[in-house]
Parts: sequence; structure tokens; C-alpha cells
Amino acid sequence: MKFRLSSNLLAKLSLAIRAALACSFLWLGLPLAKALADDYVLESDLAEIQWRTDYASAMTEAETRGRMLLVWFQNPNHAASDAQFEARLLSDPGICRLIAETVPLRLSVDTKLAVGGKETRLLDHPAFAESLGKPGLAMLDLTDPQSPQHRRVTSVYPFSKHYISMDKLHVLLSLPIGSLTQRTLIFAVRTHPEGPASAISDPSPLLFAETANHSTHQANIAVQGHHDWEHRFHAINARLPSGLIATEVCAESWPGQPLVDAAEECVHSWRQSSGHWNSVRARHALFGYDMKRGRNGIWYATGIFARRR
Repeated sequence: MKFRLSSNLLAKLSLAIRAALACSFLWLGLPLAKALADDYVLESDLAEIQWRTDYASAMTEAETRGRMLLVWFQNPNHAASDAQFEARLLSDPGICRLIAETVPLRLSVDTKLAVGGKETRLLDHPAFAESLGKPGLAMLDLTDPQSPQHRRVTSVYPFSKHYISMDKLHVLLSLPIGSLTQRTLIFAVRTHPEGPASAISDPSPLLFAETANHSTHQANIAVQGHHDWEHRFHAINARLPSGLIATEVCAESWPGQPLVDAAEECVHSWRQSSGHWNSVRARHALFGYDMKRGRNGIWYATGIFARRR
């Protein structure tokens, strides 16, 4: 005879096991015991993603728990396709585990919020501009109140032509902490079909700052290039750990491309240059990526890597 456990009973068992884990880990100290108990993900938890449906409460929950908020904007007219996508997405334990580490939120593309005393469609808010008003995914960083990315949108993937693939979703959910432009360019590198290794090295705050500065400079003058690299090269090397030396790649998008497409175009551009691609495809000790849009509608991308001498 076989017995099936109800979802309520599974949830109670999950809480009971977490409580037992917390008690058994007391000898490690309370903060670590709590972290281990909170981070322990049961297979029963992966059976069904618990999508929240209220933006404000999901934001509060993510902030309280120090997690990313994963928002799935859905078009009510695409219910059948969404159901198929969800069934395929939830069939992969790795994806389920990554989503379980966020606070997942499901909203209609027509969801409205009161902003400044006026009701506004959430996707029309400037924070979601790169979502292009379309169904798709967005991620907000609520992991650290002290971070400059706190409460900011740090990833988008509009379903402009098709849903995101399982492989790309895995990458999207595994990106390092960073700004929207940084994470999007890293996403484009990591999802390139040839699997370049530069963006799976250790991310460097120094190199992130340097790529942001140089991308901004290129965007401001609307000219792609390794401007003032001789000076920047020595200044960066002086701040890198001993034995490391900096190298840089630059690229630009076509005018008017949206962020995700522009990031992919910049990686495609690097692929056309053997010198640039040798740097992008290699694994380095440290890396940084960023891109900025100029007034001309062109995105300017920079990658800086720290390789061993």
C-alpha cells in the first residue's frame, strides 16, 4: 500500500526538520546554526515553487530574508504557453533549487502600483525600462541594505521573441552581485555558445569599478576605444594583488538596441577579433564587466581582466 503526503503535511515536515537542524547545529553557534537551517532546502520544497502574488509584501519578505526578488511578469492572454513553460522550468531540480533561494513573485504585465499618489503600471516605471514593457523576468537585489544595488533591478530578460531557455535561466539565477548593466553583460558572456571562461573567474570590485568608469567615458564621448589605457593600465596594476597584470577589451552595440540584445552584440563583436576573443574566452584570476549607453543610443562595453604575469 502506498501513502501520499499532502502538501500541508509536507510543509509541516519541512519546518520540523529545519527546527531539528537548528537544534543539532547549536554547537556551531546560533548565527551559523540559523543560517544552515534557513539555507537547507528539502526536496519537498522543490516540488512546487511558492510564487507570491503581492509586490509590496514580496519586497518586504525579500528584504527581511536578504534575498533576491525574482519577478515573472505574465500576459494573461498567454496562460497556456506560460503553463507549458512553467512545467518545463520546474522539471529541472537545479532550477527549482535556485528559485527556492529567491523570493519568487508572479505578476500580470498590467499590475499597477501607487507611485507619488498616482496609480502607475509597474512595467512603465523607469526602474523596469529595460524590461521593455513585455512579459518576462526581472530580478531585484534585496540581499544587502548597504549595497549600492539595494532595491534596484539588477537583471531583466524580456520574453520578446521567446521564453528564456533552461540553460539561460540557470545562468540568470547564478549571476554574481552587481548592477543591471554588469550582470547583463556577464550573462551574455556566460551564455555564449562557445562557453568563454572569463566571466566564471572571481569577480573583482576594483575591476567592476574600472569597467564602469571606462564604459561611461566611452558613452560620454560616443567613441569606442582603449582611451588613456597606458595610464589606466599602470594605475590598475598598482592596486591588483601581486603577480597580476590587467588586460582590457572594448566593444559597442548597434544604435537603438535594447540592453540584453546589445550585450549579446558586444560579445559577438569580441568573437570577431582573435585578440579580444583570446582574452574573453580565457579564465583569469579576476574579472570585471560593464556597459553604458551613450546619448547616440549605442551601448559601450568594457571587460578588464587580471591575468597572471
